[in-house]
Amino acid sequence: MNDRTAPSRGARWGGVAWTVGAAALIAALPWSASGRLPDRLATHWKLGDGAPDGSMPLWAASTFPALIWLGLAAVVLLMLRRGAGSSPAPGEAWTATALLSTGALLIGAQASVVRANLDRADWHDAHQPTPWLVATLVATVVGGIAGWLVTVRRRQAAAPAAQERPQGPVLQIPEGQRMVWLSRTVNPWLQLLAAMTGLVAVAAGIALVSGLAEPAQFGALFIPFALASLAVAGCAAVQARVSERGLEVAFGPFGWPVRRWDAADIESARTEDRTPAQVGGWGYRLSGLGTTVMLRRGQCLVIRTRSEGKEFAVSIDDAERGAALLNALSTPQSR
Repeated sequence: MNDRTAPSRGARWGGVAWTVGAAALIAALPWSASGRLPDRLATHWKLGDGAPDGSMPLWAASTFPALIWLGLAAVVLLMLRRGAGSSPAPGEAWTATALLSTGALLIGAQASVVRANLDRADWHDAHQPTPWLVATLVATVVGGIAGWLVTVRRRQAAAPAAQERPQGPVLQIPEGQRMVWLSRTVNPWLQLLAAMTGLVAVAAGIALVSGLAEPAQFGALFIPFALASLAVAGCAAVQARVSERGLEVAFGPFGWPVRRWDAADIESARTEDRTPAQVGGWGYRLSGLGTTVMLRRGQCLVIRTRSEGKEFAVSIDDAERGAALLNALSTPQSR
């Protein structure tokens, strides 16, 4: 595994982007509906009858939750930074869980407050938004689970699969021994683009929940930006694994989808320097060179299949060792 600090560095930047975007959403929600809100907003309700018993002026209802979120996120990110020496940091799973779940909780709570006060003449008329609070709790749990799964997946990718590595272009594997090569590459700019388009989709959902958007407006924003976020996130990180079964290339933060080639179907493997200009851009590209997963310019692992004679390339670190092991596994004596 190469560059053991890269995943933690990407996680920190992702955390910063999520923190800033969530704070902006929390602060902007009340102001975006200021013309339809009372001078003071109901922010707390009695248990049981759901009557409001606490309120804040618009500026406080906007600023106070955002400041709470920034303070909590700063503490979590500082703790993540302390563990930056490992890949991923030992506490990275719980920090990702805390950031995603807490952010989802505060964004949902703010949207529920705006929804309850919308078009009310006085904050005393704002009834407790129970359905939206339940939806917020569900989103909080889902966000926490997603953060945990992404980090656990990366931790599994970071674990060394074998102690021995091929040293030449073709490796002679001793009988009875098994070797595995594993490498992962992340493009932080594509991750940032996925986060930005994802935040637009989240903002559309929050606008619907808070009553600021109609279903048609929600669909026009949410669907294209959500699909764009998923597509870009799927091309922002890639993991390649070579074992006796052949080559596996997994995409995205969850390691899915996965493309697989049996060792017997790989005619040859080599390394080749490629640039985005040669293959037509970034991400998953089809060109005259075949299929290329382009995350960064430079060395790529390139395979040619026996059945179709087509080439597949992925810009991955330590590609030479991966090609050496694949060439060894694809020879008849190694099988």
